[in-house]
Amino acid sequence: MTTNAVHGPRLADQRRREVIRQCLSVGIATGAYGISFGALSVAAGLSLWQTIALSALLFSGASQFAVVGIIAGGGAGAAAAAVATSSLLGLRNGLYGLQMSRLLGVRGLRRVPAAQLTIDESTAVAIAQPEPAAQRLGFWGTGLAVYVLWNLTTILGAIVGNALGDPKRFGLDAAAPAAFCALLWPRLKTGDARAVAAVAAVIALVVAPHAPAGVPVLVAALAAVVAGLLPSRGPQGPSWRNDVGNPTTPPDEAAA
Repeated sequence: MTTNAVHGPRLADQRRREVIRQCLSVGIATGAYGISFGALSVAAGLSLWQTIALSALLFSGASQFAVVGIIAGGGAGAAAAAVATSSLLGLRNGLYGLQMSRLLGVRGLRRVPAAQLTIDESTAVAIAQPEPAAQRLGFWGTGLAVYVLWNLTTILGAIVGNALGDPKRFGLDAAAPAAFCALLWPRLKTGDARAVAAVAAVIALVVAPHAPAGVPVLVAALAAVVAGLLPSRGPQGPSWRNDVGNPTTPPDEAAA
């Protein structure tokens, strides 16, 4: 292992290959969802170029699915609801940025691509690495892999979606909520998280018949706000482990 005067020790070749494999595996798995988004976007009435712009500029799967779902629902205030909902869902990326800015140490213009690539997957792969060099490689490698594949599959999905015609013939009008749930489900790893999701779902179902599209999502988010204000139960949080299962320093402490 060699040392860089700016970023510290460099990764050995074998360790670098391990991290790159993680980046590619996450990138491929996540990028595949872009096909669904592309098809659903054109089905909601967006053009091919509008669909491409959403993936290239917004680049946030949950927010993108929320936007096309609300637009597909139509109704008065759909545009405003789409912006509000996608912004609310995107707030988590800003919180990730606080963590990643300390790990990456980027300066100047490099902060622009770093901000664009700060998503669930790049953050998760980065903080799972015990070495600072591996954290940086995990972030950039995963972020770029997801970005490239997500945008390519978005184009493919949009083209396929145009060829299908009316999506209601195939039941694709229900695919946006299904895809959104597929993205959410793997993150519900604790009993508290599942309870909050269940309460939010009930709130959304009660509000949906009486509110414009998108508003039920905003109202349901209050469940998460209330849960966050309640005192935590039990241990302060899960122990952090590195890729071989050994306890390691929590990301917040490692970045301090």
